Amino acid sequence: MSLHEQIQQYYPQYSDIQRYPADQCACIRKTSEEWGILGNFYQAPIVVEGVTIDCTERLFHLMKFRATADAKEGIKSEYAVKAGMNIKMHMKPIYRQHPEWLRDDWGEMVVDAMKFCLQTKYEQCEGFRKELERSKGLFIVEDETARNARKHKDADSWGVNLVGDHYVGPSLLGRLLMELRDKGRLDYTLPADAFEFLKFLR
Repeated sequence: MSLHEQIQQYYPQYSDIQRYPADQCACIRKTSEEWGILGNFYQAPIVVEGVTIDCTERLFHLMKFRATADAKEGIKSEYAVKAGMNIKMHMKPIYRQHPEWLRDDWGEMVVDAMKFCLQTKYEQCEGFRKELERSKGLFIVEDETARNARKHKDADSWGVNLVGDHYVGPSLLGRLLMELRDKGRLDYTLPADAFEFLKFLR
C-alpha cells in the first residue's frame, strides 16, 4: 500500500487536496534556503530516550523498523547512513529486500509518527520554534514541484506542486507544521513498542 493509500485509509482528514496562493506561502525546499529549518532533512539533532538523532527525517524512517534481532542490521545502517537524501534512498532496497524488518502497522501510525518527530523537534530546537513563529500569517508548504515534474506526477502526500499561481496538493507536512505553530503542540497516539528499536542504538 502506498503512502497516499495509507493516509486515505487511516488518516482521511489529511488526504484532501489543498490550494494555497503562492505569494502567501513559506516554502520548504532546500535546507540551505529560507525556511529550510522547517524541513525534515535539516540538521537539528534531537534526543529520544538517550539516543541522539541528527534530524527528524532519520527518526521518522527509523520508526518504521520492528525491534527484532533480524532487523538490527537495517536499524543500524539507517542510523549510520550519510545525511541528506541518502536517509530516504537507503530505505528503498530495504522495502524490496527485507519487508520482514518493517512494522506491519506502519500505515496505521505513519502520521502520528511524524507528529511525534515534529513535536520533539519543536520542544528541543529553539531555532525551529522561532522560524515557525516567524511564519505566522503564511501558509507552510513543502514545494515538490521540481521533483514531481521529473516524474510527471501530482503531489499526493507530504507536499504540493505549483500550478499557476497556487500551490496544490495534500500538503500533509505543511498542515502539520501549521497545526503545531498555531496550537503549540501536536496530539498523537503511538504503539507501546514504538521506540523499542532504540535498544540497538544505545
